[in-house]
Amino acid sequence: MINIKENIDLNRLNHSCAHLMAQAVKHLYPEAKFWVGPVIEEGFYYDIDLGDKVITEEDLPKIEKEMKKLSKDGKRIVRHEITKEEALNMFKDDPYKVDLISRMDEDNTVISCYTQGDFTDLCRGPHVDTVKELKHFKLIKFSGAYWKGDSKNKMLQRIYGVCFRNEEDLNEYLNELEERKNRDHRKIGKELDIFMSDDLVGKGMPLWLPNGALIRKELENYIYEKEQKLGYVHVYTPCVGTVDLYKTSGHWDHYKENMFPSMKVDEEEFVLRPMNCPHHMLVYKNKLHSYRELPIRIGEFATDFRYEASGAVKGLERVRCMCQNDAHLFVTPEQIGEEFKKVVELILDVYHDFGITNYKFRLSLRDPEDKEKYFDDDEMWNNAESKLREVLNTLGVEYFEAVGEAAFYGPKLDVEVKPAVGPEITLSTCQLDFLLPRRFELSYIDSEGNKQVPVVLHRAIFGTFDRFTAFVLEETKGALPLWLSPVQVEIIPVNNEYHLEYSNKVFNLLKDNNFRVELDSRDEKMGYKIREAQTRKIPYTLVLGNNERDNNTVTYRKYGEEKTTTVTSEEFINMINNQRKEYK
Repeated sequence: MINIKENIDLNRLNHSCAHLMAQAVKHLYPEAKFWVGPVIEEGFYYDIDLGDKVITEEDLPKIEKEMKKLSKDGKRIVRHEITKEEALNMFKDDPYKVDLISRMDEDNTVISCYTQGDFTDLCRGPHVDTVKELKHFKLIKFSGAYWKGDSKNKMLQRIYGVCFRNEEDLNEYLNELEERKNRDHRKIGKELDIFMSDDLVGKGMPLWLPNGALIRKELENYIYEKEQKLGYVHVYTPCVGTVDLYKTSGHWDHYKENMFPSMKVDEEEFVLRPMNCPHHMLVYKNKLHSYRELPIRIGEFATDFRYEASGAVKGLERVRCMCQNDAHLFVTPEQIGEEFKKVVELILDVYHDFGITNYKFRLSLRDPEDKEKYFDDDEMWNNAESKLREVLNTLGVEYFEAVGEAAFYGPKLDVEVKPAVGPEITLSTCQLDFLLPRRFELSYIDSEGNKQVPVVLHRAIFGTFDRFTAFVLEETKGALPLWLSPVQVEIIPVNNEYHLEYSNKVFNLLKDNNFRVELDSRDEKMGYKIREAQTRKIPYTLVLGNNERDNNTVTYRKYGEEKTTTVTSEEFINMINNQRKEYK
């Protein structure tokens, strides 16, 4: 999908189409007032005050119809440059425009507006020459949006749309939107009983249902085994910490707006933890360490809390309560290269297992001019950034640099993954940190008997189990591989009276071999049961009748296939036992 915001022609086209939509809205709702209508990565939106009117699904086709009518008129789009005084007079009856204009610099700002027929609005532009160019558009969705993004302000109505140069590109985009709907992990999660949300619990606080809990446990077992083989030790630490803990780490100064509000208990002030590094620093500090013990790799499947805006939360992909696949590696300066290399190799190993091939590495660096966001120590930053570049170059890994994207305490390597549909997401990360070990006064005894400060690598391979699960659900459309499927085998007796006993025998045999199996003995038609098993995307459905009972066999149907195959029970168990070891 093209980034419309970054494509010069499509940017101009969508900017103009936003105004066309606003003009159509003004025709249909004369009382409408407009805030802003920017171009975004996938089109445009406009924030509108319609008074007591609430936009519904039925309103979008009406607005589109009026837009098409206006487009056929072919009015030219004319730019005007005006003074601040003229702008305030022109829009004196519109409080939203008056607010915008009042905050403009009188001496240094060129105030421009664009007119098309009977509609004029403030805008920097640029725009196309005529509304006749705006033919291939679609209004996509609508939502509420607080004025200026502040929940204390009035709720406006936001209408999203998109515009292309030709019908083919528009249809391609609309087809992708349909594919996204089908792959949306929220839809799949509901259909397959993986997770749920309830406002009574809170926005961004998903509840993992039994099927989802099984998936998450399998993911935890998978990565835990890999980390154990690499010498990680795992801990459990509290989901809260004192405000002083985060003042010591520096997160209170640099990350406070992303934390939940603090709470006072007795004489202490606590906060829900947004990350685990401060806790792990203290685990390391619990005893004296020799250089011979390093590297020490501390891992945890840790629940963290971050205050995401309510409009940003999305299923499992963006949440306020998450479980991180987190670890902190305490190393000597000489071990940085080798340990960082091992983290990258672990990431690549995991991506190979899950068939993830479309990704790129981003080296996130500080902005040296930003002394407020980043800890002010040029030598530390230059050393850290050079170390990461050196390792990546040695590994021969392709990467690009992103200035201003580092954590406040050090540079990091992020892995941006392109999912089946939609924009890139960040899954894995590894951060280099010289600062927090100093803040927590960490040390180890070197070979000369002197105290030295260790370096810390923060790393998360899955990122969070929440986001990784969302990613896997969308990649597979919910048709999970056997090892990850909550129910691996569904058994359906042809007739309960004659075949239930044998079905129970096969059920127990599979259970004894540690498969997740269900037996459907309901008084429903067999065809209905088979269709339901397919809808639930269960990898294998066994239909057992006279032939299977009399010959000690099973007849199976694989999800997504029409054909059936009959084998002995032992052959079936051997087959799926081998498949259970396949991750993809």
